Amino acid sequence: MGSPRMELVGALADRSEWTASDCSIDGTMQVIGTRSAVLLMREAHYGTTRFDDFVRRVGITEAVAAARLRELVQAGLLERRPYQEPGKRTRQEYVLTEAGSDLQPVLLALMQWGDRHLPRDDGPPLTLHHTDCDEPVTVRLRCAAGHEVEPDEITVRKARG
Repeated sequence: MGSPRMELVGALADRSEWTASDCSIDGTMQVIGTRSAVLLMREAHYGTTRFDDFVRRVGITEAVAAARLRELVQAGLLERRPYQEPGKRTRQEYVLTEAGSDLQPVLLALMQWGDRHLPRDDGPPLTLHHTDCDEPVTVRLRCAAGHEVEPDEITVRKARG
């Protein structure tokens, strides 16, 4: 049984003639390609904003958290904002930017994949529901016309050049 895959067309059809050296997936992985970066982004989507909470919730060292958070800020996924609790010094919190918020479907797709392919005897640890109607939320592929698209119904074309 063959696996569903995308169809490469035009100049891309002959895979021996090109490489994916300018690949958006590679660029994305350069930004979020570590376990700690992805889990920090998960926590930001769950509402975590403070450094100590990121460290505790992700289970990483302060040094790793500081390095990854700095990278995520430099990449434009998080923004540092000052806050001050009464009687304490000003500190920084980390909040999602528009680019960081745009990662939500990616994170939810990873979650959905794990629920399906890394099943647990007692079911998934979390479920997603639409706030308005309480129906389950799933990540699906859709074209701009609104059609649900299967993986083998995708054509890959060169966008420029």
